[in-house]
Amino acid sequence: MIRFECDYAEGAHPLIMQRLIDTNEDQTPGYGVDSYCEKAREYIKERCEHDDIDVHFLVGGTQTNLTVISSMLRPYQGVIAADSGHISGHETGAIEATGHKVLTIPSTDGKISAKQITKVCIDHREDVSREHFVQPAMVYISFPTETGTIYSKEELNAIREACEEHGLSLFLDGARLGYGLTSPQNDVTLKDITDYCDVFYIGGTKVGALFGEAVVIKNKYLKNDFRYSIKQKGGLLAKGRLLGIQFGTLFEENLYFDISKHAVDLALKIRKAFEDKGYEFMYDSTTNQQFPIIPDEQLEVLAKSYSFTFWCKVGENKSVVRFCTSWATKKENVEKLIQDIKAL
Repeated sequence: MIRFECDYAEGAHPLIMQRLIDTNEDQTPGYGVDSYCEKAREYIKERCEHDDIDVHFLVGGTQTNLTVISSMLRPYQGVIAADSGHISGHETGAIEATGHKVLTIPSTDGKISAKQITKVCIDHREDVSREHFVQPAMVYISFPTETGTIYSKEELNAIREACEEHGLSLFLDGARLGYGLTSPQNDVTLKDITDYCDVFYIGGTKVGALFGEAVVIKNKYLKNDFRYSIKQKGGLLAKGRLLGIQFGTLFEENLYFDISKHAVDLALKIRKAFEDKGYEFMYDSTTNQQFPIIPDEQLEVLAKSYSFTFWCKVGENKSVVRFCTSWATKKENVEKLIQDIKAL
């Protein structure tokens, strides 16, 4: 069975595994204040083209989202997010468990707009009973989104302007950031994201690391005492060097981007094979996640050799499924899938 159902099931890139082995007996200070973490921070600052950012390393995406969001909001404030956003539907109420409401709005292909954000803020401000309701104070977006789509530079700039106009902070979930930045449709750089966002994170778990996310904080106010929040939420890893070694390996040269592009290139080959066969897609994704609409009887044929994720039904006899590539996806497995798609 060849798996195309997720982008993090494999372990870690061989270079990372080797460096973890080579440094296994090193004795360093704990909790992320070691030389490996400091070096990784410097690499990330260089890539972001900002010397004034703080970089913190956490273990996983949900932990990162709840730690960042809870540290940014007052008790009566909430976060605006797409109804398809990860914090809304896939984190077991983690944000609500910190006492903050997720204020969901309808999304188009997983994205929300500056116009929608503005409307939420104006509607709240003009409500004479507004103090009876959760105050919107933050915007959460993903890049790429849960449906594999990406924001353009123009869209991100418009969202940034809306946030500034209405006093909102902007947080970007970059669990799959590498796959978005290496999309052929992308016109956004890591520097652009740093310019536009108050906080974002660079995903390692889904992009070559064994585990880990790198939180980048630009907003001066939000930098204050963030390590206290990390510790309180169980994210201050005692053996912090394990995170520093991984992100140092990913960003010392171009590994993070090279392996991300590998996944995207293979995903687009799969997309083309389905398109050539006449299949339509649920979303216009140019990243590592693809969502073809396939007759159920043909899905049964593919399911004999491949593992993929059911997404939703379309009518009585068709389904949307997700095929997902990763940094570790093998070209020969994709070629085999393409041949089997042609034979359907």
